[in-house]
Amino acid sequence: MPEMRVAQLDAPEQPLSLAERSVPVPEPGEILVKVIACGMCFTEVNLLHGHYPFARFPVIPGHEITGTVAGLGPGVDWPPAGTRVCAQFLHQSDGHCDYCARGEQILCPHKKITGIAVDGGYAEYFLGRAGFVTPLPEGLDPVAAAPLMCAGITAFNGLRQGGVRPGSRVAVIGAGGVGGLAVQFAVAMGARVTVIGRSRRGAEAAEALGAERYVATDEQDPAEALRAWGGGAHLIVNGAPSTAAAVATFGGLAPDGTLLLLGYNADEALTVPAMPMVLNRLHVMANPSGSPHDLRDTLAFAAAHQILPEIIPVTLDQAPETLAGMAAGTVRGARRVITF
Repeated sequence: MPEMRVAQLDAPEQPLSLAERSVPVPEPGEILVKVIACGMCFTEVNLLHGHYPFARFPVIPGHEITGTVAGLGPGVDWPPAGTRVCAQFLHQSDGHCDYCARGEQILCPHKKITGIAVDGGYAEYFLGRAGFVTPLPEGLDPVAAAPLMCAGITAFNGLRQGGVRPGSRVAVIGAGGVGGLAVQFAVAMGARVTVIGRSRRGAEAAEALGAERYVATDEQDPAEALRAWGGGAHLIVNGAPSTAAAVATFGGLAPDGTLLLLGYNADEALTVPAMPMVLNRLHVMANPSGSPHDLRDTLAFAAAHQILPEIIPVTLDQAPETLAGMAAGTVRGARRVITF
């Protein structure tokens, strides 16, 4: 059997290790993908810390995958071999529950998550499921586009679920991986965008993404700043891995506004004041990535508007050090993408 190189997590709180495994053979319903690139997501930090009770160890992490179809299992005839494809956070669902029947597979009670419950893309080859492997649109670079498979779909679908429309006032907390894409998508949707960051040093980058305003929380109260912006934000998008950062902005919502969690800290509870929530009909929601149709829409929108994240390519050999740096908070900024 031919061998492939992989990076795997053997157990929680253990460093990522490099290994060799046999190249998998696709079984019925499966698609073998020769990986071109795999984004490194903060989800892998949560996996490292054992925050997912449904995780399987050892496991090959990674769910921001692009590649080429290398083989089809029995009963699978699409996409054909050689097609450039991508795979996402959602690996598969049961296919028959009410959520699956209406095309919301991401809400399936029996879904499996790529790189957590099943092996992901920190490897030279990846086994995907038919119906959950999506052709990559022409014009999207497969390396730069890799983070669209999680950060991208999470941001795009979150904005849709949050009701963004032209003229909406959208505040984005943290303009990193998810937040930076949320800013670009919201601007392309016709929204007005304020970025909220900890210090003034992020202002120039936020302006480059299309934001009209920037609020530094070390200079002013973010809720107060948002209330002064036309009466508050219609949607506040938390793209930071901090629940407390989201709570600090809650008072800056306009009536009927929504606080949307795309980022959070698993160790922090979400507590918001009840009275203003009731009196102003405020909403709190979260968005866990999306279903296959959401990924298609995300990729089509990104291709049409030429929206891509800032990335830094890394090799598989660099992945252990990179993940450790992400966990320690020393690796920040542009999204790291493993390339093969």
